[in-house]
Amino acid sequence: MNVFSAQSHRTQLILTALSASLLTSGLFTAYNAYSRRERRRNLNEDILRSIADQDKSSKRHLRPNDDEPLDEQLLRIGADGYDEELIKEQLARFVGCGGVGSWAAVMLVRSGVSKIRLVDFDYVTLSSLNRHATAVLADVATPKVGCIERTLKQISPWVEVDSRAEIWRKEDGGRLLEGADWVIDAIDNITTKIDLLKYCHQHDIKVFSSMGAGAKADPTRIQISDISYTMYDPLARSVRRRLRLQGVSSGIPVVYSTEVPGDVKLLPLPEEEFQKGNVKELGIYDDFRVRILPVLGPLPSLFGLNIATYILCEMAGKPILNPLPIKNRKKLYERLLRDLLHRESKFVGQPINKLPIDEDDVALIFEDLHLGRSVVPPHAVPVHPALLRWDPAKPLTPENCVVFESTEAEKHVRECLAPRTEEAHPRKNPRDVWGDEVQAVVERRAGDVAKYRTWVGL
Repeated sequence: MNVFSAQSHRTQLILTALSASLLTSGLFTAYNAYSRRERRRNLNEDILRSIADQDKSSKRHLRPNDDEPLDEQLLRIGADGYDEELIKEQLARFVGCGGVGSWAAVMLVRSGVSKIRLVDFDYVTLSSLNRHATAVLADVATPKVGCIERTLKQISPWVEVDSRAEIWRKEDGGRLLEGADWVIDAIDNITTKIDLLKYCHQHDIKVFSSMGAGAKADPTRIQISDISYTMYDPLARSVRRRLRLQGVSSGIPVVYSTEVPGDVKLLPLPEEEFQKGNVKELGIYDDFRVRILPVLGPLPSLFGLNIATYILCEMAGKPILNPLPIKNRKKLYERLLRDLLHRESKFVGQPINKLPIDEDDVALIFEDLHLGRSVVPPHAVPVHPALLRWDPAKPLTPENCVVFESTEAEKHVRECLAPRTEEAHPRKNPRDVWGDEVQAVVERRAGDVAKYRTWVGL
C-alpha cells in the first residue's frame, strides 16, 4: 500500500511538472506572438506617420539651416569656409531657355541657387522635346519659360522664379537684367547675342555665353574658355570678331565645341510653307531664323551642365581656370603659323607680314581636316609637324595647305616650292612627287573645306 502511494505521488509530481512546463511554454509562445503583433503594428504606424510627415514637409519650405545637399556639393570642390547664404542669394538671369538654358537652370537650382529670372519669347515645339530639360509633350505650343518654372518649383519649393515670355533687346536691356549677379546667354540669334554680351561687359555684369551646339556630335570636343581663346567654332569665331570690332576682346567665358560640322544642312520646311511666299516672313521676329540646324539631343545638355558647373564654382570661390589642352594647342598653332609664314616668305622671295589664313584656319587644317596626321601615307602622327602650301600654282588657302612631318616638308619645299631664282631646279607638280593617292587625299579634304564654307556661309 505504501509502495503504491509512493508511486502515485511521484506520478502526480511528474504530471504537475509536465503541466507546468507546458503552461510556461504556452505562455512564452503567446507572449512572443503578442510582441510580434505589437511590433508590426507599431512599425506600420511609424511608416504611415513618416509618409504623412514627408507629404506635409514637401509643401513647406526647407528650414534655413537645412543645407546638406549644398554642403555636400561645395565640400566636393574643396570650397572651405564658403558663405551658404551667398550661394542661395545669387541672382541668375537666363536669356534663352531652350536646350542649353533649361539644363543650366535646372542644375543651378538643384545646386542651391534660389533666385532666377527666365527670359525667352519662344514656345515649345515638337523639335524641342529631344533636348529640352523640362518640356513634355503637353507643353508643346506653350512658353518655354513656363515649363521650366514648373519644374524648378517641383525641385525646390523655395526657389523664386520670375518668368518673362519676352525678347531681350538692347534698347531696354537693363530692365530684364536688373540686379543680376550672373547672366547666362543661351541665345541662338547672333545679333542679339552680341548686343547682350556687349551690354553685360560695359555694365560689369558677369555673363557666361553658350556658343553653337547644333550640328555637333563629339562630346570630347566641348571646351570652356575665354571668348578670345576659342579655337574653331563658327559661331564663336563670328562672335569674337564682332565683339572685337566693338571694343570687347576678352573677359567673357564661353562653352563651345571645336568640332567642325560635316555635311550638315538646315532642317527642311514643308513645301506648302514655301508656296505661301518668302519663308523669312514666317518668323516671329525679322532677325530670327525660321529653319534650324539639326541638333543631337545630349549635346545642348552638356553645354548647359558645363555652364552650371562653371558658375557654381565661381559662386563658391573656386573658379575654373582655362583648360590646359587649349593653352598647349594654342602654342602649337602659333608655331605652325609662324613657320608657315617663314616658308611662304621664302617661297615668294620677299618678307610677308601677314598670311591669308589665321590660327583658326591652322586649327581647322591640322585638327579637323588632317586629324593631326601627315598627308603622306601611312599618315603617321608627326613628331615635328609642319604646314605647307600644296600646289605652288594656287594661292595659300585652307584647301591648299597640308600637314607634313618635318623631313617630308623639307622634300616638298625642295621639289615643289623651290624659289624662282633656282632655275636649275624647276618646281615639280605635287602629284608627280607624292603620287595619285596623296593627291586624292588633298582633293577630298579640299572638298570638306568647301562644305564647311557653305555651312557657315563664307
